[in-house]
Amino acid sequence: MKRSSFIAALVFSLIISLFGVNKTAQAAGFVDVPSRALKEVNFLAEGGIAKGSSPTVFGANKTVTKMEAATFIGRALQLDGKQRPTEFKDVPASSFASGYIQSVVDKGIISGNGNGLFLPNQAVTRGEMALMITKAFGYPFDGSMNGAEQALMSRGIANGMADGTFGSDEILSRVDFAVFLARAIQPEFRLKNSMQFDKTRWSKTNDLNIRSGPSTAYSINGKVQANEKVLTAHEVGGWTYVKSGDIVGFVSTSYLKDSPAEGSNNPDGDKEKPDLGNVDPRLKNQTIIIDPGHGGKDPGAIGFGLKEKDVVLATSLKMNELFKQTPFKVKMTRSDDRFISINDRVSYAINNKGNTFVSIHANAASSSSANGTETIYHAAAGNPYVADSKLLASKIQNRLVAAIKTRDRKIKSTEQLGRNLGVLTHNKMPAALVELGFITNKKENDMLKSDYWQDIMAKAIYDGVLDYYAAKGYNVKALYQVGK
Repeated sequence: MKRSSFIAALVFSLIISLFGVNKTAQAAGFVDVPSRALKEVNFLAEGGIAKGSSPTVFGANKTVTKMEAATFIGRALQLDGKQRPTEFKDVPASSFASGYIQSVVDKGIISGNGNGLFLPNQAVTRGEMALMITKAFGYPFDGSMNGAEQALMSRGIANGMADGTFGSDEILSRVDFAVFLARAIQPEFRLKNSMQFDKTRWSKTNDLNIRSGPSTAYSINGKVQANEKVLTAHEVGGWTYVKSGDIVGFVSTSYLKDSPAEGSNNPDGDKEKPDLGNVDPRLKNQTIIIDPGHGGKDPGAIGFGLKEKDVVLATSLKMNELFKQTPFKVKMTRSDDRFISINDRVSYAINNKGNTFVSIHANAASSSSANGTETIYHAAAGNPYVADSKLLASKIQNRLVAAIKTRDRKIKSTEQLGRNLGVLTHNKMPAALVELGFITNKKENDMLKSDYWQDIMAKAIYDGVLDYYAAKGYNVKALYQVGK
């Protein structure tokens, strides 16, 4: 409908919904999603991209606003959604969507009105939706609304109206915006087969998960092994849509390479170091052990369908890539989804002559309100590494809390917690165990599964380790530039 008739139509739709005329089917626990949009809304809900006003109500027939559209697109592309000040007078930092609004504006996906206002509650039309999605996914077009509409129709993401027009001025509902966005992300939902797997790439690592959507929140469709060829199509927020045999889905783009000869098959392997200038020559004799917790048959904590083992592996692999660009030697206790016992983790670290050990985990609690970040070290009497372990833990904790703005739960010793954490208590080197956040807290769960925030967390821990070495008298100043 056009904006001029929006209020009358809204009243009519409320009357219809009160008397239950519209037949709906349940999607992700929502009771108000029509059958025609069931798969698409379920898909977005699984990835935390689209959420309802309550656990059972999606608000399917409500008008989608610019603020909601910015949030949906921001989550899909895994942009920075952290609440913060914006350039708009009508979007305060306290707005739940402030971070996503500023991020999509910075990307040129959505704009304000030119007078310092974003108009967050303004209804979105079909034509405006076409512009947003075309810009968000980088479809070539001539810059006009009509060009954006043609870009969506040619890909089977949208179709025209019965009168032969696109309906550019028609107000869009939340459920219809969700359908169009889901089709842009997942080609299986499109009205026609428009996807071309026109580029060949190769996996950098073993057991690389092919997922049904672009985040670790989605289910696994299959796996590819190191140096295995995949055909690729489009990218969505750090994830690439691929085809391997009969399996299609999304893999993390950072684990793909452009040729079988490029880089190392093994994330533990050596890699040519970039020239970072004046760096302490002693660092080449220092080995960092990265220990992603859990794995294989041990999923770790689970919250909202997200498994700890997947989050910590993804973050650890990103840390590994940072350290591989430095003179440090770096080793991982696991670089894929496999189970490794506590004793084997410690033995691996000792046998590889580790100098610093960092174990990555996510916390959990029975209460969904529990939140925050903490780092743990072993402080038993007779342990010669207490002082260094405490220093390492404090440097990592400070960096993480500053980077991701979670509650500072401080550093703690195993003795304070009354826990026997084998990777700390049995180790023979300075060691710290990081609890990134609570997987059972919805806000922190969203952060843990985000490719964007995994990058931030990996860089924060990397910087924390550098801070530790700086405090020990090493010249690491140039290494802070890695990853920027």
